Amino acid sequence: MTTLGTASAAPGEFDTGRLTVGETRDGTAVGLPVAVVNGDRDGDTIYMQAASDGDELNGVGVLRRVVPQLDPAEIAGEVRVVGVTNFHAFQVAEHRNPIDDTKLNRAYPGSANGSSSERIAHATFSAAEDADLIVDLHQGSTSRMINEVRVRCGRHHRLHDDCLELAKVFGCGHVLDQKGPEGQLARAGPDEGIPTIDPELGGSVGFDEESIQYGVDGVFNVLRYYGFLDGDVDTQPQTRAKDFDRYGSPVGGLVEFKQSLGDDVTEGDTLFEITDVFGTLKATVTADNDGIFWRTRRLPQVATGEYVCSVGTDVDTF
Repeated sequence: MTTLGTASAAPGEFDTGRLTVGETRDGTAVGLPVAVVNGDRDGDTIYMQAASDGDELNGVGVLRRVVPQLDPAEIAGEVRVVGVTNFHAFQVAEHRNPIDDTKLNRAYPGSANGSSSERIAHATFSAAEDADLIVDLHQGSTSRMINEVRVRCGRHHRLHDDCLELAKVFGCGHVLDQKGPEGQLARAGPDEGIPTIDPELGGSVGFDEESIQYGVDGVFNVLRYYGFLDGDVDTQPQTRAKDFDRYGSPVGGLVEFKQSLGDDVTEGDTLFEITDVFGTLKATVTADNDGIFWRTRRLPQVATGEYVCSVGTDVDTF
């Protein structure tokens, strides 16, 4: 029997339910939407979740397409899913949990007696800690970003190669291989011996269909490659960045980008220009290093020192 919150499925069954993580301010129980697929055949367990940040919706779009296609009769092992992780932030379409002003993906593995975010992290990590794989679906918030997968355990971690293999199988084409901050699920999972990846499915306001399709394809790649579903996966070489150069604006004004997301850039190439509202050039910013044009702000107006874009650096192919 596979159980996650109120969802319970015997071999060959599928069920949905709620995972209780606390109460709202009026005392109403808070339950995260969960699903379990218990395959007809024995196998491993995979845990997936989305919307750890409440305004990152592409992962939810992935799961609502993937889960209806998971027939227990075709599955080997167990699939556990939390469809919306950061309940409170999701309700108000904000990045951080408004109850404790915390970014949930800095709270893992959480605490049963902690803050709102720590309790959510504890409940969801408890559902994942005996899994064989973890896929934590994210996106680059509401900024503009390429589709990529993040390996956050650090290159000296004992599970680094396993996480990197999982990222390659997911197959977005780009991988950021950089140790993440404390409290990320993609760090807590490997520390418990579970290969974990953090797919960052573009960056958008609401759903982005292209990025969602990357995620759907990636999840099915993983399910097939690791034996949850029958079928072969032809893994493709991935472009990996091991660091970022972040660029802010030296002046206030309006941004005009001279590179497109995913472009190769060479040291000295112009990344963006800043003009005033009448089109007069105020500043030109060039690349400090070779790399890939990885992420940008969405709105054109910037103040002095405000974030503008990032270039992935120390690039190779694996």
